[in-house]
Amino acid sequence: MLKRVENVNDWERAEAGADAKGVDLGEALRRLRRRWRFVLGVAALTLVVGALYLTSETQLYVASAQLLLEPLRARAAGLEPTPNEVAMDATQIESQIAILKSTSLLARVVRKEKLAEDPEFGENPRARGLSSLLSALFGARVDAIAAPGAAPSDPPNLTATVERLRSALGVQRSGQSLVLLVSVASSDPPKAARLANAVADAFVVDKLDARFETAKRASVWLADRLTELKQKLRDSEEAVARFRAENNLVAFGGSRGVTLTEEQLAQLNGKLVAARTDAAERKARLDVLQKFLAGGGAAEDASDIASTGAIPELRRQENDLRRQEADLLARYNDRHPAVVDLRAQVSDVRRNIAAEAGRLATDVRHDWELALARQKAIEKTLGDVTGQNDVDAAKGIDLRELERNASADRALFEDFLQRSKVTEEQSSFEAREARIITPALAPSAPSYPNRGRVLLTALLIGLALGAGGAYGLDYLDAGFSAARQIEETLRLPVIASIPQMEARELTFDGEARALAEYLVARPQSALSETIRGLRSAVQMSDVDTPPKVLLATSTLPGEGKSALAQMLVASAAQSGLKALLIDADLRRRASSMALGLDDRPGLVDYLIGDAELSAVVAHDQSRGHWTLPCGAVTLNASDLLASARFRAMIAALRAKFDLIVLDTPPMAPTVDALVAERSADKIIYVVRFAQTPRELARETIARLPEPRRIVGVVLNLTTRAANGAYAEAYESV
Repeated sequence: MLKRVENVNDWERAEAGADAKGVDLGEALRRLRRRWRFVLGVAALTLVVGALYLTSETQLYVASAQLLLEPLRARAAGLEPTPNEVAMDATQIESQIAILKSTSLLARVVRKEKLAEDPEFGENPRARGLSSLLSALFGARVDAIAAPGAAPSDPPNLTATVERLRSALGVQRSGQSLVLLVSVASSDPPKAARLANAVADAFVVDKLDARFETAKRASVWLADRLTELKQKLRDSEEAVARFRAENNLVAFGGSRGVTLTEEQLAQLNGKLVAARTDAAERKARLDVLQKFLAGGGAAEDASDIASTGAIPELRRQENDLRRQEADLLARYNDRHPAVVDLRAQVSDVRRNIAAEAGRLATDVRHDWELALARQKAIEKTLGDVTGQNDVDAAKGIDLRELERNASADRALFEDFLQRSKVTEEQSSFEAREARIITPALAPSAPSYPNRGRVLLTALLIGLALGAGGAYGLDYLDAGFSAARQIEETLRLPVIASIPQMEARELTFDGEARALAEYLVARPQSALSETIRGLRSAVQMSDVDTPPKVLLATSTLPGEGKSALAQMLVASAAQSGLKALLIDADLRRRASSMALGLDDRPGLVDYLIGDAELSAVVAHDQSRGHWTLPCGAVTLNASDLLASARFRAMIAALRAKFDLIVLDTPPMAPTVDALVAERSADKIIYVVRFAQTPRELARETIARLPEPRRIVGVVLNLTTRAANGAYAEAYESV
């Protein structure tokens, strides 16, 4: 149940709240069930369209060849990759795919396979006829203009043929591997396989040609560069030789005529560095020993030479004697003989340490003097070789700069010479960077169009269009076709759904009966149960003070509110209640005529004072309830229903009857129900299935001063399919 609208001002807010709710799956299925024929019809139509498409579409066969990219394989022994050969990543693989689809490669396939003359890829007969006509008129081949870069031997429609081949070509990477799938679609299976293999072969040949051209260009460039470097190296070496000759720096010792190489000079410099390092280390050790001796050989000064000679053992003896001295001092004073004796032993040990340090200092000084002499000898030799003994420092700097330039030019020349030889060998070595691992085979079944997929897609599209159309028709339908629509539009609960009864069901004992008579004759029928449920819903709407006076109304005439009022009082009478039906529809008098009381005095006669109340209330013996018919005809129906006498009559009847049902006119064309509802406890609003306009019903209910007094809505005259589960229960009774 949806929340009630308390007043007219809340109507728009309640409607906005209904729009914010989600989609009810059950309601959606019920809508589709109501229009299942439309949905299936649309689906069948789309299937027919799909079948027609399959019959008109040309079947295409797809053949695929597998290409393996292997840029770093198939190398000759001892050869290194050229500078442009690196491991492939995703970007480079995309570049290879672009090469496979390039115009130059596909043009090679078109020429080799003569596709320009093929009816599928070449120029169609109509285009050829037009080209011939234009050529005859203008005296030139017009189609040659379409391919400005084509060679004279190329077919005139080369560009168009290449584009058709590209549209039939598919290239994709197999997963994350270096394998490319080259596919070609054609109406002829053998042709599809032949073209796929031709494109793959053209790619392999193109890779070989590109590699050969690259190596050839690199070889030519390296050769030109080697000539320049060779001349530059010659100039550098001549400059070094000329400088040595001019400054007399070419002889060893100045007279023997021996020249040292760069390697020998480097070795001599290394020996000099080693000699200087050795001399520095020995001088540092000598300084430590001299410091130790200067300190008197104290134990705290011997830490730097603790691991040399006999000093470690002497220091251990000194430490032991000092511990013994500390133990004795703890028991005796410093003048005790034992303490004096230990102190003498400590002094002897320290003198021995000093003597050992002096001996070590003598040895280290001797070693340092030898290392220093060796250093000076190497420095003298190096000075004689380089000529620094005879030349000033500036000329030595110039000489070393010239030698460095010559060395750099020599290294650069040797590097380029090696690269030139490698490139020359690679230019003549046909290493494959791509190869076909699986050639294409002629397919046995067409790949396009996929019949199953096309028909399934057509079916799904048809079902979707059918469902959408069903929803659209349902929303365009002005009437109510489900309880959910009533609750969302009117913001009122549906308290009963009454099915439409067929004439054969209302015929018994040889004659047609009214609905109220059917209830009396079939108290266990589904319709009787529905009316009893409706009365229970009305009573439960206010448990503390159950309503006694009910007003039955609708939006427009013909929606069944009079029949519902009659069934309510008949059902109440069957339950033992004293029920009264008041025909307050003074314009149409439907209930009075249905009960055969239209010619008797009634409500109008009492309200204008022409009859007493007891004289106008009649008892129906067959149905068991009481009836107050319309009575005389009046032109002031709304004034009579709004009178104080009418309200007083209702108050008097409350004390005599258990249930009073007012059958009032529809609310849209008249105001009778609006003035009569002030005398009722609750209102039962009747809408007819698929007939009552939604917006009109909503606007009509909004006219009520207190819409909350409507206990609920009765959906009347529903079909059994629309009634859902109720239909099954109805059939089983």
